[in-house]
Amino acid sequence: MYELSANIELLFTERGEGDANVAERVRTAAALGLPAVEIWAWRGKDIAALHQALQETGIGLQTMCVDPMGVLVDRATHSTFLAAVTKSAAIAQDLNCPFLVITAGDHQAGVPRSEQDAAIVAALRGAASLLEGSDVVLLLENLNSRVDHVGTFLDSTVECLDIVEEVDSPNVRALYDHYHSLVMNERPESVLAGRIDLVGHVQTADVPGRHEPGTGTTDWDNELRVLYDLGYRGRIGLEYLPSTDTASSLDRIQHVIANLSPSDVEGLT
Repeated sequence: MYELSANIELLFTERGEGDANVAERVRTAAALGLPAVEIWAWRGKDIAALHQALQETGIGLQTMCVDPMGVLVDRATHSTFLAAVTKSAAIAQDLNCPFLVITAGDHQAGVPRSEQDAAIVAALRGAASLLEGSDVVLLLENLNSRVDHVGTFLDSTVECLDIVEEVDSPNVRALYDHYHSLVMNERPESVLAGRIDLVGHVQTADVPGRHEPGTGTTDWDNELRVLYDLGYRGRIGLEYLPSTDTASSLDRIQHVIANLSPSDVEGLT
């Protein structure tokens, strides 16, 4: 029903933590049958070794971050952000990575919210013009402001989708992070209804604790059915802190997905 992509910043750290072991984590993920992996910052990593591991295994790199990330709510930083997009997009194309993740930055004290929204739109339109004609898509991610990112400006999925819609470019989409959304007490059937076309990728972790699906209070059987019913057919990115060894933690979500088939969800409304 869904393919999975594993964030190897958090998963497969049994192969060693830090940027030096990224290539080995790619190989371990591939050995377990995963079709794709994800990373955060690309700077500081051995890109040549990462490229070689991806080529050797045939595994895909699903997402990486614009590096440095930038502060989109602050127009004074936009030139630096656009330079980072240009460089990061070149690296992404070398690695055959379709998605570059970006966030908006922290709330700017004393600046009206409408002005900060407008600054994000301006930054993304500038970035979209740089990426026009390429296969690289920017993913704007809203974060939770209650637990992990207190002070973040963009903590609403609806507002994130509104921004993506206003930018109006095929090179800009939203990243729907199930974990952040659930922490903010959102429901995907409400915030994504009729707008799933604006979502380029989905990531997930359980609530509370940000561990693997099945460790918290979330009904993942239902959550994945809802996503399918809404029309999402992309990969599910696993961005969680394993509560046990990575291979065992993967069994939980793989078990849920194995028990869901297209015939199970065709009748959902």
